[in-house]
Amino acid sequence: MSDPFLGEIRMVGFNFAPVGWALCQGQIVSISQNSALFALLGTTFGGNGQTSFGLPNFSSRSPVGTGSGPGLSTIDWGEISGNENITLNQLQLPQHTHVATATGGSGTAQVSVPATTATTNPESMPAANAVLGPASASGHAATIYSTATANTTLAPFNVSVQTPAPTVTVAQTGSNAPVPLRNPYLGTTFIIALQGVYPSRG
Repeated sequence: MSDPFLGEIRMVGFNFAPVGWALCQGQIVSISQNSALFALLGTTFGGNGQTSFGLPNFSSRSPVGTGSGPGLSTIDWGEISGNENITLNQLQLPQHTHVATATGGSGTAQVSVPATTATTNPESMPAANAVLGPASASGHAATIYSTATANTTLAPFNVSVQTPAPTVTVAQTGSNAPVPLRNPYLGTTFIIALQGVYPSRG
């Protein structure tokens, strides 16, 4: 196998780094011992840039190409982003409905029928603003009241009744559980060359 480029990253089926390679697990390494590699990576993946720098960390992460794909977000060199799961907020939910249960209020209304006990100028026909009053026939008071069981009703009329506002309960749903985002995966080992051919820019 030909010599790798210095800083080249490979994916292998075994679980260790061969001689001249290191695991891509974000280790902080010495600049003085890896000056050529530092010249390529800088502090893109960590370190203080004076005595140390970091190696790429692919632990539990997937690599993605840098740049801007058509219709996709721009990815910068060394950028770390993404989540294994998220919790949706209200703006991210699809339009939907909830079951609402309305509990009607109940109440009683007292209806007062205007009347008078005065016998002055009784009329035989109802008139506007007239009220019920004693009736008389041939000088005798008419007997129009009874305690017997009612068997008919007077014509209905409108009554203004103040009813309590109904209580509307909207059923809750969901439990705020995070939504998993991870694709199906297979764990493998990423390694980076600590020794090799220094790459020339094309």
